[in-house]
Amino acid sequence: MNSQPPSGMDDSTLQQWVEKISLRDFKKPFEHQVMFNRRLRTTGGRYFLSDHRIEISSRHLKALSSEVMEKIIQHELCHYHLHREGRGYRHRDKDFKDLLSQVGGLRYTPPLPREKGQKKRFRYVLTCQHCGQEAFRQRRMNPARYRCGRCQGPLMLREC
Repeated sequence: MNSQPPSGMDDSTLQQWVEKISLRDFKKPFEHQVMFNRRLRTTGGRYFLSDHRIEISSRHLKALSSEVMEKIIQHELCHYHLHREGRGYRHRDKDFKDLLSQVGGLRYTPPLPREKGQKKRFRYVLTCQHCGQEAFRQRRMNPARYRCGRCQGPLMLREC
């Protein structure tokens, strides 16, 4: 049973949506602030231990479906409720993993699709001359100083 995000999403409607998800999935109220943060790129949301607020990526809301965004919100609410109860709220903790699977939240945020005109992520490729293993790099490096991690063969650098 998915609750649809309200149309015309702003911080106040996001607050209402998160409160509704918290009551439905955790049977506990969300009593702090939630807001959008458009600077978040690699993560769908953040939970702050100091003041218990949650920030949600507005980029992910635009690019991903409402079902995926709901699972991202569930992930952040797992951090929130477990931390407030004094239980294991970190990604590696059993309490967190158990609660996340119980409510059906996402463990990892799906990557955003690249925008039109956006540069490639990697500029260089290191290729082993023996086994063909490839390693991608953003910065140029001297391949003579390194060897292949798989077979210890020599490496060759080329641009993508």
